[in-house]
Amino acid sequence: MTVHVVGSGEDLWSISKRYRVSINSIMSVNGLTSATALVTGLALYIPDNTLPIRVYRIEAGDDIWKLAKAFNSNLSTIEAANPGIDPKHLHIGQIIHIPSPIKLKMNILGFLVPSEITTTLSLIESLSKQLTYLAVVAYSFTNQGFAYNQIEDSAIVLKCKQVNITPLLMIRNFTTQGFSPELAGGVLENQTYRENLVASIVTLTRQRGFEGVSLDFEFIPPARRNDFNLFLADLKSALGDLLLQVNVHAKAADLPTNRIVGAYDYAAIGKAADLMAVMTIDYGYPSGPPAPIAPYEWIEQVIQYALTQLPPQKLLMALPLYGYDKDATTYTTRGLSVLAAQNQAISKRTTIQFDNTAKSPWYRYWLGTKEHIVWFADIRSYTEKYNLIDIYKLAGLTLWQISLSAPQHWAYVSKNISVLKKS
Repeated sequence: MTVHVVGSGEDLWSISKRYRVSINSIMSVNGLTSATALVTGLALYIPDNTLPIRVYRIEAGDDIWKLAKAFNSNLSTIEAANPGIDPKHLHIGQIIHIPSPIKLKMNILGFLVPSEITTTLSLIESLSKQLTYLAVVAYSFTNQGFAYNQIEDSAIVLKCKQVNITPLLMIRNFTTQGFSPELAGGVLENQTYRENLVASIVTLTRQRGFEGVSLDFEFIPPARRNDFNLFLADLKSALGDLLLQVNVHAKAADLPTNRIVGAYDYAAIGKAADLMAVMTIDYGYPSGPPAPIAPYEWIEQVIQYALTQLPPQKLLMALPLYGYDKDATTYTTRGLSVLAAQNQAISKRTTIQFDNTAKSPWYRYWLGTKEHIVWFADIRSYTEKYNLIDIYKLAGLTLWQISLSAPQHWAYVSKNISVLKKS
């Protein structure tokens, strides 16, 4: 994989000539709307024949020849990918890059907020090889714990099965006002209501043909921490061989009284669930000051803490397929897909910056007298986050959400990732 960051005065013709890749191919992979539309700092994914790069942390007993054999690589190739290393003196904890035909294997769970059915089914078809699971965001529950579906999704479930994607019923404590702490707290604290919720989720899952459940209860009152643990254990028991995947707010330490993350006991959740996803997104949150949405160093801290509570084969991390455009003064926030964020920078002829600590791109522009700052994701940031999955040997990742256009991301997955499927 090659990434080219556009310099001042460069055009697609010169970039195409340099890498011997057609202009049309570069435009398609990067979602460019015009062959003349480039700005300084734009990161382009160049489709080429280079090998995927695996990222490995040296462990006790490793040597370069052993690693070359394990990754079907060779000494000279590894040395070229790691300038300055001494292959005879590797040290524990050292990170090295290994060009390898053996792709990183992982689970990829995409969330889908359904829209027009023909468009939705076409999207699922197009991503059939790049998703393990599809969580259909279409379920909530009443104050007495009765789950219900908000839209008709039978065609979506059928399409998933036709293209070998495992469909999951996604249920949230979501009302017309957004995520409701009161709804979650009121049901979880009442044993009868908890039992209602378990029974109704399982009934809907089986009746509607889902192969598991994706749970997203947010802002649970911290006092309901143990009740949430009991609910998850009961739900998994009732689901039996159906999958239980739980999404939790990200944290780098246990904060049991915190109103956002206090209810999440990572160890207990990891014990009950088949998969747990840390929502390593919205670090820069809507209505807050401009900030990276998923900064690298924060994600790594969250992963490191989570791995003290549950094994890596149960842990998923989250990636955003969106960006935030914020008024720099009022913090008024507009969400947009990563492709829309990229192409907005191009249309406004503004330079794209890259924060090397956060591993995230951003830019500023002016709307009249108002300054706007946009943080988003591109091929550089996605590559760094996938490297974390490789380094820490995680089960995979979740994506919010697949209807948001992100051609660079899907091109990366197609070339570098072996997406696990139900056997």
